[in-house]
This record gives sequence, structure tokens and C-alpha cells, in this order.
Amino acid sequence: MFELLGVSPQAFTAQLLIGLINGSFYALLSLGLAVIFGLLNVINFTHGALYMLGAMLAWIGMTQVGSWIGMPEFEVPYLVALVLAPLIVGALSMVVEKTMLKRLYHLDHLYGLLLTFGMALVIEGLFRHWFGVLGNSYQVPDMFRGGLRVNQLYIPWYRLWVVVVALLACFATWYFIEKTKLGSLLRAGTENPRLLQALGVNVPLIVTLTYGAGCALAAFAGVLAAPIYQVTAVMGSDLIIVVFAVVVIGGMGSIAGSILTGLGLGVVEGLTKVFYPEASSVSIFVIMIIVLLLKPAGLFGKVR
Repeated sequence: MFELLGVSPQAFTAQLLIGLINGSFYALLSLGLAVIFGLLNVINFTHGALYMLGAMLAWIGMTQVGSWIGMPEFEVPYLVALVLAPLIVGALSMVVEKTMLKRLYHLDHLYGLLLTFGMALVIEGLFRHWFGVLGNSYQVPDMFRGGLRVNQLYIPWYRLWVVVVALLACFATWYFIEKTKLGSLLRAGTENPRLLQALGVNVPLIVTLTYGAGCALAAFAGVLAAPIYQVTAVMGSDLIIVVFAVVVIGGMGSIAGSILTGLGLGVVEGLTKVFYPEASSVSIFVIMIIVLLLKPAGLFGKVR
């Protein structure tokens, strides 16, 4: 079959794995966007900058913190960074929600988009000023060095780890929102916040925590990406456009749609590089145009 298609099994499998890895990042990032839009009605354009911030915090923990505290050999362990960076980004995002974003909830979605877009430019500009735009390397953790060899195909353990942990994070987020009592309160708060608050539920706190959790997912994806891609101040700029396309295709606000669409489009993009490399960079946007023409609310979305 592969001979008829003009590709080798190794090339096909390698691009399939790359597609799964990219799809895992698309799923994580689009999930955070879907959570924030679906529950808060905010189009969060800072997501790419927060993805970069998570990767940068991990890199700073590995290369800079030791010299700051007078212990040049000290490095923040990878697993610690994987927990700590999302917590820091989530906490900062909650401060932003409390001080700025909540003032725009009663206005059109465009105002929130403009605010978050401006914040993304500020964050990226600051890190460009401090660290430049050259790529910085984050070493693969020792526990994930090596890989699995299947015939002539070599699969690094870290790539497998990324796919597994991203899928687990996506499933856990979906389960929490759709299947738990607190998740039902989150969804109820978007439908009728006044009624929920009259029943004694602290709706503003729920909104703040939801925004922080959605932003923390972006930072979590950034830490996962740090050992795979070069850590730069602009690493989120191009990715956020693709992620928004994924969210539009899946349906704005659809949690399950974002996860399934992110993974599926990552695989489609990877396989396109095998059969028609020239179209790989635009394949997702072609699909987005087709979906918008046939189903404007997205594959899993609902017309609001």
C-alpha cells in the first residue's frame, strides 16, 4: 500500500507521530481557549503569550535561577517546573481577571479580544527585550532520555510522554467540567449567574478560578513543549493563529470539540507533509474555511 502511495512506512509513521505531538499541543491550547470562552465568553488572545511564558519559566528555572541565588549548579527540576509554571501563570492571570478583564464582561466580545491581544503584545515585547528572539535550548530530562525502537523507526520516550500526559490533562479537564458537581456549577454560572449567586454560590470566585485554570493549561503546554522546540519569546505568535483555527473548527466553547479537533487536525497536518508537503502549512486553514461555509458554529459547536 505504501509503495502505491509513494511513501515509505517509516516516513508515514514518523509524520503520524509528529502529527500526534502537534495535535496534543493544539488540543491543550484550544481546550484552554474553549474553557475560557465557553464559561466566560472571553476570547483570550493572550493564550499564545502564556504558552511562551510557561516554556520561558521552565527555561529560566533551568538556566537562570541558580545564578540568581548564588548557586550556579542549581536547576529547577523538570517535574517541578511542570507544576510550578502553570501555577504561577494561573495566579498572574487571576490577578489580570480581577483587575482588568472583569470590567469588560458586560461589553461586546471585541473589547475582551482587544484587551487580551494588547496584553499578549506587551508580554511578548518584554521577553523579546529581556532575552531576544534567538532560540534557547531546554534539555530533555534525564528520566526521559532514550527511546523505543520499532523496526527502523526510533520514537523518543519524551515524545510519547508528551502525547500521554497531554491526553490525560485533556480528559481530566473534560471530566471535571462535564461530570462533577463543581463543573455543573461552572456551567450553571454561565447560564444564570444571578440565580446561582442567590443560592449562595460565589460566582465571581468561580469565574476567576476558571480563567486562571484556562490560562494555566497554556503554560502547562509550554513546559511540555520546551524540550521539543526552541524556547523563544515569539514561539506562541504563530501557534496561536493555528489554535484559534482549531477552536473555530471544533466550535467555540465546545470542550470535547476542542480536544478531538486539535488531535485530529494535528494528525491531518502531519500526514499532509507526507503526501503533499506544500499544503501542510495551510491545510488547517483550508479545513476551517470549508467548515465555516458548511457549519458556521463549528463541528461540535452551537449557534449562540
